[in-house]
Amino acid sequence: MSATAVILAAGFGTRMKSSLPKTLHKIAGKPMLRHLIDSCAEVFDRIVVVVGPETAQVGREAAPWPAVVQHDRLGTAHAALQAAAYFGDGEVAVLYADNPLITPDTLRRLLDRRAAGDAGLALLAMRPGDPARYGRVIGADGFVERIVEYKDATEAERAVGLCNAGVLCADAGRMLAWLHAVKDGNAQKEFYLTDVVTLARADGALVASVEAPESELLGINSRAEQARAEAEVQRRLREAAMEAGVTLVAPETVTFCTDTMIANDVIVEPNVVFGPGVRIETGAHIRSFSHLEGCHVHQGAIIGPFARLRPGADVGPAAHVGNFVEIKASTLGAGVKANHLSYIGDASVGAGTNIGAGTITCNYDGFSKFRTTIGANVFVGSDSVLVAPISIGDGAFVTAGSVITADVEADAMAFGRARMDVKPGRAAVFRAAHKKAK
Repeated sequence: MSATAVILAAGFGTRMKSSLPKTLHKIAGKPMLRHLIDSCAEVFDRIVVVVGPETAQVGREAAPWPAVVQHDRLGTAHAALQAAAYFGDGEVAVLYADNPLITPDTLRRLLDRRAAGDAGLALLAMRPGDPARYGRVIGADGFVERIVEYKDATEAERAVGLCNAGVLCADAGRMLAWLHAVKDGNAQKEFYLTDVVTLARADGALVASVEAPESELLGINSRAEQARAEAEVQRRLREAAMEAGVTLVAPETVTFCTDTMIANDVIVEPNVVFGPGVRIETGAHIRSFSHLEGCHVHQGAIIGPFARLRPGADVGPAAHVGNFVEIKASTLGAGVKANHLSYIGDASVGAGTNIGAGTITCNYDGFSKFRTTIGANVFVGSDSVLVAPISIGDGAFVTAGSVITADVEADAMAFGRARMDVKPGRAAVFRAAHKKAK
């Protein structure tokens, strides 16, 4: 039987104090809405996202799944009804985009609980360390009698540790009927999704609870809660990396993105940041305080410490990128060494080439970017400036301190510096003249 996930993402998120819709704020480099969509996509046949009238960008983030607009914000039950055309005739689960960390395994357990056939409605519940602000799930033996909001609960009810997480699942027909039956008889005059539980019990349906870890059901309504969610996702990513055979010398100091691809036998030293789009092959060594984004590091390469790989950097097998070296939109061949204080941008560097300390490729003239091509087994001396567009042939030698503005043929030696001239005794004359003038 088919299953549909309805994700509610129409809220303002005013506590975030941001011009960006709350559900587009990122956790481990990925918008929180996309976290939940990606988990749902592993379990559900269809997904539909309910957005607000002024948040078209949220709908775009939902693609290729459809988005429907809740033009009037009349509560969560009203929001879910906006997606009724997508319910189909199978199971329907209603979720919240600001609960982005629910795993596919928990979603499968929710559907499996419904498939058992003894409950008309299933909900997710948790046992938080601090349950004070949550509604209590009152019931026994895995079934729910009612949900009581904290402010309305008795002392005995407040002592109950099981709390409502807000996610509901039922067959499409009954879910639709219960949503239509929700009333707005509350101080806010809104239609609340939680009222579906009461309606289901009044309809004679059993309501089952499915417990999940609090870490999966963290709600994000503020920057502080976003930070807690970030910490949880980073914990998961670090655990997954180490389980896959990656050495993290100080795991708590390493920051991943959800799309980081890192092979076994990679060593990552403390205080490394992986931005979006990083792929690290086996045997590479990422040393401390390096920042990598949009790059590919091949087998056995060494990066850092204090290195920066920007988008388009492709570092070949056994190449070395050392301290205070920045690589952008450049390919480094096998065994290339750029160990100190250099900038390599918009360049191709052949295998076995040595880039001396202080070398830069001048790739930008204020209007356009130009490319530098360096062949194999080239020696570029320290403090060299390579002014693109330029090509340096295989085996060439660029002397230290050179400014190279024209192509260098293979096996040539290039000097691009003024001739040195020494004036004996001139320093003493210079000092004396300036002291007298002063």
